[in-house]
Amino acid sequence: MLVLEVVGLRLIAPYVGITLQTSTAVIGFALAAIALGAWAGGAVADRTDPRRLLAPLLVAGGALVVAVLPLVRFAGALLTGAAAGNVLVLAAVAVIVPAALLSAVPPMVVALQLGSLAETGSVVGRLSGIGTLGGIVATFATGFVLVALLPSSVILVGTGVVVVLAGLALAVLLRRRAPEVTGRLPVGLLVLAVGAPVLAALAPTPCERETAYHCARVVADGADGRVLVLDTLRHSYVDLADPRHLEFEYVRAIASVTDAQAPAGEPLSALHVGGGGLTLPRYLADARPGTVSRVLEVDPGVVELDVDALGLQTSAELQVRVGDARVGLQTEETGTRDLVVGDAFGGLSVPWQLTTVEALELVDDALTDDGVYAVNLIDHPPLSFVRAELATLREVFPEVLLLARAPVLAGEDGGNVVAVASQRALPVDAITAAMAGRGLAWQVAGGAELTAFIGDAAVLTDDFAPVDQLLTPYAQPSD
Repeated sequence: MLVLEVVGLRLIAPYVGITLQTSTAVIGFALAAIALGAWAGGAVADRTDPRRLLAPLLVAGGALVVAVLPLVRFAGALLTGAAAGNVLVLAAVAVIVPAALLSAVPPMVVALQLGSLAETGSVVGRLSGIGTLGGIVATFATGFVLVALLPSSVILVGTGVVVVLAGLALAVLLRRRAPEVTGRLPVGLLVLAVGAPVLAALAPTPCERETAYHCARVVADGADGRVLVLDTLRHSYVDLADPRHLEFEYVRAIASVTDAQAPAGEPLSALHVGGGGLTLPRYLADARPGTVSRVLEVDPGVVELDVDALGLQTSAELQVRVGDARVGLQTEETGTRDLVVGDAFGGLSVPWQLTTVEALELVDDALTDDGVYAVNLIDHPPLSFVRAELATLREVFPEVLLLARAPVLAGEDGGNVVAVASQRALPVDAITAAMAGRGLAWQVAGGAELTAFIGDAAVLTDDFAPVDQLLTPYAQPSD
């Protein structure tokens, strides 16, 4: 069940993303299923010989663990998007039925093991301890080993098949020991056990490649355009023939910041928090020869896809370090970066540990005295997360600007925005002109206008950073 819980979250991520809500839904439904199954299993064990039901429960539970794969994938094709209803339905499909069936097994085993009331404590304690140790092994083995080696589909099907085989073996054993109480397994269960893997093999998959963190694929856009899609989001656009082609507006906005920061062609020392398709590092390498870019990317599978499908070539001037960006920031040499770019996303939001005062202080430490931090943010009305992040930036940097479309600044629309921060005055007019030159109808907000936009938004810290709760992942309809 712990394997099902860990893998179930990865299974629904391509359709609804990975947020605090998705992990909460999977854990909550798993706990509900465990409670329901344990309660029902205990009640049934008092009314009938558990030996009649143990093998069928294991076979049915294992087969349904396998069946979760096609059920989620067929349902996910109809329920794509981060709406709460989609999250709840897919999480329920992923865990409830098999977890409830398998959770009925432990109380039945307790009933069989109890010889007298005098040994209740030792029997229940021993079996509870064994179950807990099994859960610990399953959790660590899945998170540290299996996910790194195998696709989620293989883990799920393999786990289900092992449980089915255990049920079949138990059925044979019990028939030999107690034929008078142990019946044959129903034919329907055997059909389910055989049919579930077949359905799993036929189920559609949205993944071109499953990485340690994402369901990833590369979609062609014309002859040379390539879009990197991670789970439900288009993360990067790469033109294989022209590294200066910047398709996404927020990337052009960040490039406009670099236009205003230094004369054309002058190299920069840049740190990129989040890699994706490495569009901006490639652009800087071509537009500003001699630029040294270091990219902090948490997902090694994304880097492999960059190399295999997006033509990435690393060098001394374009370095990629795999690992958590917050940890990577701690190892950066102080005062060496002209530019730090924030473009890391865990699902729909910036990972919370990169949004806090403490994280921004690490960014500030890495920057030169005139260095600039430009970060991509996504939010929709009422834009609570963007406002909070801007308030947090102002706790660390005296100069903060917001680059966004006019409807966003008015609080009427959402999408990508770019926040820019520095210890020195920022060239507002030059950034505005550079964005116009790149065909962006974006505006620059600072000073009193930005203060009014931020309002009374809370400052994010390592002790308080409810990023997922602040974020609005979709535009709310206007009156």
